Amino acid sequence: PAAPASYVVSRKIEPFYKGGRVQINRDGKFMFCPCGTKLNVIDVETGALHSLQQDDEEDITSFVLSPDDEILVTGSRALLLKQWNWRENKCVRTWKAVHIAPVASMAFDSTSTLLATGGCDSTIKIWDMIKQYCTHNLKGSSGVVHLVEFHPDVSRLQLFSSSVDYKIRIWDLNSSKCVAMLDGHFSAVTSLAFADGNTLISSGRDKICMVWDLKTKESKRTVPVYESVEAAVLLPEKGDFSQLGVKKQGLHFVTAGSKGILKVWEVATAACVYTQPMPFTLKEEASERSLTQCMLVPERNEIVTVSVEHNIVLYDAQTLQLRKQLAGYNDEVLDVKFLGPGDSHIVVATNSPQLKVFELATSHCQILYGHTETILALDVFRKGLMFVSCAKDKSLRVWRMNKDGRVLCVAQGLGHAHGVGAVSCSRLKESFVVTSSQDCTIKIWNIPESLTSKAKAALISSPEALHAKVTERGHDKDINSVAVSPNDKLIATGSQDRLAKLWACSDCSLLGVFAGHKRGIWCVQFSPVDQVLATSSADGTLKLWGLRDFSCLKTFEGHDASVLKIIFVSRGMQLLSSGSDGLVKLWTIKTNECVKTLDGHEDKIWGLHSNKQDDMVVTASSDSCILLWKDVTEIEEEEAQAKQEEQIMKEQELSNLLHEKRYLKALGLAISLDRPHTVLMVVKAILKETNGRKHLEENIARLRKDQKEAVLTFLVTWNTNTRNCHEAQAVIETLLKHEAPDSLLQYSGIKSAVESLLPYTERHFQRLSRLLQASMFIDFMWQNMRLADASQQEDLTL
Repeated sequence: PAAPASYVVSRKIEPFYKGGRVQINRDGKFMFCPCGTKLNVIDVETGALHSLQQDDEEDITSFVLSPDDEILVTGSRALLLKQWNWRENKCVRTWKAVHIAPVASMAFDSTSTLLATGGCDSTIKIWDMIKQYCTHNLKGSSGVVHLVEFHPDVSRLQLFSSSVDYKIRIWDLNSSKCVAMLDGHFSAVTSLAFADGNTLISSGRDKICMVWDLKTKESKRTVPVYESVEAAVLLPEKGDFSQLGVKKQGLHFVTAGSKGILKVWEVATAACVYTQPMPFTLKEEASERSLTQCMLVPERNEIVTVSVEHNIVLYDAQTLQLRKQLAGYNDEVLDVKFLGPGDSHIVVATNSPQLKVFELATSHCQILYGHTETILALDVFRKGLMFVSCAKDKSLRVWRMNKDGRVLCVAQGLGHAHGVGAVSCSRLKESFVVTSSQDCTIKIWNIPESLTSKAKAALISSPEALHAKVTERGHDKDINSVAVSPNDKLIATGSQDRLAKLWACSDCSLLGVFAGHKRGIWCVQFSPVDQVLATSSADGTLKLWGLRDFSCLKTFEGHDASVLKIIFVSRGMQLLSSGSDGLVKLWTIKTNECVKTLDGHEDKIWGLHSNKQDDMVVTASSDSCILLWKDVTEIEEEEAQAKQEEQIMKEQELSNLLHEKRYLKALGLAISLDRPHTVLMVVKAILKETNGRKHLEENIARLRKDQKEAVLTFLVTWNTNTRNCHEAQAVIETLLKHEAPDSLLQYSGIKSAVESLLPYTERHFQRLSRLLQASMFIDFMWQNMRLADASQQEDLTL
């Protein structure tokens, strides 16, 4: 029997890059990505990230990492510059940018001592990072200065900049004057690359690259690239780039731009020697693929590109073989499922025509092209290698993962008249798929043998066409969900018309109707163990129905919003449901109660799925986040069990210590168990000894400060009871004697302790005073009686 499960978030896949320049540190291990008010530092190997968070909550407009990796500077809309110790997430200094508009560009010189900032106020400032002051204020640019670069040769003391007039200005830092203008571009200059001391390559949105002679300040050559160029990167002279068409000595550079592919150019002839093959079938998609940035990481021999869609791709620099791809931003996430034989991946539909497949261990992300409109739903076959997607483009596609983890489209089905909103795979074998659409129909598609047998599947070159074997008009309104029973014999559908229906799989004949929800049904699911169907609805409830008589067996109430998804967990003993309020609830079916509410998302949770082992759950939401939840029930139970056993052991040990009169150890143990009463018993036992007060003083003095603090809080309680006040006062006396007032003031909770001790101590003192008075009175009486008695005796003897 499953105990109420307990889930904790083990991993969060969230947007880490929302546009702007990306930077990579020297050894290529860390990548810096701006994301609103944060700058995220990503471990390229694992995808793990930590954030440098601005305290002024203003967006970062520009940032730069020094060539020696030591200094990171960010500029924000608050017109402040901040210097960070980025490895420890600490801001070490903040100063005013003295620009009157935000900083648009930044660059360090090759020694990492000078920083240039180009502003939206058409000025450039230069900062001495060691002496921490502004050394130059260069005026004369027009409009936003979006590009600044120091000449790599430090002895020249030159800065290059470009702004809205498309000219490249050269500033002499000795005289603070603009000494030359390179005039040739007709649109924004996007990058500058120094080939040697006297050769500069510039790229522009005017679809050309220009090669400049810095001695004569003239252009040597114009290279027509026929696309808007966002970056030109020089290939190193050393290294074998023959696979990229580099056959001769001489300068070569790589361009990245609006066509979304890399090209290699030879400077001497202005010829394109290599064009990266298009990785996607539909050429019209190129607009979304356009590249905004390209960088070379010599240490790792990699070329890195950044796309408009916020995808960051790492290639082998010599072959342009894809090494890794990271997705910086997922839009609203509409569905998510575990994938791979060992649930090593997840597949995600993100409000776009592309699917994303994440490898969980490395965060590597494959982007799958094929659909032409937003993908609405996903389902995965049992073995975890084949899965199905359906989209607004009225189609479904079947995908298959190879041994090496790569995913290809193997089949496509057309036939619905409207967007396809729900899909479910057969459960036993990879034999069929069921889809439902806004056209109110259900379709059953057979999966041909050729897709499932490994030998034949290897031969597929283009996706096979699937045909629906059965089509049935199922409901009067949109069908939101469809499910196949564990034995592949039944199909359930849930619709906006508030009804769920049960169909025979063989011919799609209607077997029965489940009526009872007050609003549209969002999700239907078969129990893996019982003859039961679960439904969830916009009326905020979940219901369980008997498959034999279509009666409602149970209703679960607790969500305050639409319940969008449900799944069975804990081997069918429990249900997880996700709502449009961003909450996930866990229900125990037997008792009808909600045993846990998981709050991790800010918006509607459209995706909810558990892995085959039933110990992980993935949720995906409109807030762009994907959370992986680990089932920690067993771990928590084991911890509780261990705690209990430890308590019993400690209590046994305590009675042994008291028996052996080892009081100091007994005190320490009772304090660690957090047992005020037991500590009191130990104190009483010490006081019973001969010279008890002296023993107590010695033992209390030898306690640590935190133990003394604990005893102080305990004795406040003892002091409220007349029976224990003597022990309490004895301990107080010891503390006051042995601790200096200064150190007592450092005790946590000393103020409230003194406030509580005073009134009771006062009361005990008054009681003792009264007792003393009474005893003196009795003593006086007794003395007088004795005196009287004695005089009578004397009289008698006389």
